[in-house]
Amino acid sequence: MSSAIIKLLRLAAFVICLIVIASFVSFAVVQTKSASGEQAASAGGAAKPIPSERSRHEGSVRKALDEASAELTSPFDGIIHSSSEWATRGFKLLLTLIVYGFGLGFLARVLRVRV
Repeated sequence: MSSAIIKLLRLAAFVICLIVIASFVSFAVVQTKSASGEQAASAGGAAKPIPSERSRHEGSVRKALDEASAELTSPFDGIIHSSSEWATRGFKLLLTLIVYGFGLGFLARVLRVRV
């Protein structure tokens, strides 16, 4: 019985960290692409590409990741107040990895030792 709880805690820690990391990576990719596009547009006046079906699907996946990540990191909303979205997301990522990743992993190890 307790072995199942330990496995569930480890799985939860892994999934939570994976969601938050994937959301941060997608944020970073979009930010760097938009910065690159803005530089290209200011240099050469490039036109915006028409969104494809794939980009719409990626947008819905990213939206779902961002919503899940926002829920998981909401306990940390009052801790950081920064005008930089990079700093806010990076700090929330770090706290999430510490609290959920390390914390739940540590709890699973403690429960395993006591069983």
